[in-house]
Amino acid sequence: MKLEVLEKDKVYHIYNRGINSEVIFNSDENKRYFLKLYSKHLENKAETFAYCLMDNHFHFIIRIVNENEITQGLSNLFNSYAKAFNKQNNRTGSLFEKHFKRIKIENERYLTNLIQYVHLNPKHHLDIDYKNFQFSSYQSLISDKPTKLIREEVIQLFDSKENFIYCHDFKNEILTEKQMLE
Repeated sequence: MKLEVLEKDKVYHIYNRGINSEVIFNSDENKRYFLKLYSKHLENKAETFAYCLMDNHFHFIIRIVNENEITQGLSNLFNSYAKAFNKQNNRTGSLFEKHFKRIKIENERYLTNLIQYVHLNPKHHLDIDYKNFQFSSYQSLISDKPTKLIREEVIQLFDSKENFIYCHDFKNEILTEKQMLE
């Protein structure tokens, strides 16, 4: 399988899940550690628009800054996390599905929809409040606290913070109605 090369200045949806859909984060501490490794291995290699860590999968929306080092940085992230998780849980073997998935984002509309999709993962998968979910970028994007996310650019995609919140709420309502009909 030929994997798409990650190109400088392009935006990608990077995601993966546990092998056989198994849990890859069995505690909040695991998720914090993964984010710490993410920061360490991708600093100066990618800019982050949004993310969400669920128990058995993750999503990141990033723009490539350093195309020569990004693939190795992602590989180092996944390998170092898998080794730590395996050691902690007395397990061996692969933690993640073979290759992380990557989808190049070609237009702004798709990007804004994807940001909402990523943030609404807790609602979609667990039927819990996405606004207070600790391991997504939603709260960081609407807060005024320092962040490594490219907050201003993300908010600008939605024109304003108020519209960012409104769009998420609207999409959440649609999801809620859809679940009720199923």
